Amino acid sequence: WTWIAEHAREYGADPSRLVLAGESAGGNLVTALTIAACFERKEPWAREVFDCGVVPKAVLPACGLLQVSEPDRFRARWPHMSRAAHDQMVIIAEEYLRGSNELPPETLDFADPLRFFERDDEPARPLPPFFVACGTRDPLLDDARRLHAALERRGSPSELRLYKGELHAFQVALITPNARRFWRDTYRFLEQNVA
Repeated sequence: WTWIAEHAREYGADPSRLVLAGESAGGNLVTALTIAACFERKEPWAREVFDCGVVPKAVLPACGLLQVSEPDRFRARWPHMSRAAHDQMVIIAEEYLRGSNELPPETLDFADPLRFFERDDEPARPLPPFFVACGTRDPLLDDARRLHAALERRGSPSELRLYKGELHAFQVALITPNARRFWRDTYRFLEQNVA
């Protein structure tokens, strides 16, 4: 992030127009990076992000796994979730949280950015607009809804788009109507917030 902030102009980019977009675990990463850009934190790497002064113009966490901890919560909401899908959630949690018992508890905010936004911490800089998108048959649907609700409670701009009947990462199948709808919605959001 700091390299981008320092070198963006060399490549003809305007750092004030940077957009963060990520899908699934990438949705987690871009949401966590937004915390580092907008909130003054103690972690050295988060301070470095904050100190560079670049805030994303918009954030697009698609089908985001926004709370890595408690992977078994998905079983309660989706009792028919396949074992393979559940195992993948557990693996992600193990990878993200490995060694976390040796870190200060607040560092886990970056693995669980959803929980962070559900708290009342005040940002030092205004949060950028979020475009939160998910399929209604995606186990991560609750994370999308919770993030949108948390942002709205904060008075932060957020648009929630749900795509009926769609599974995780449906938007990669560009031939389907909902994937095309997702991309139209995404570009419209960007035109309204970044153009």
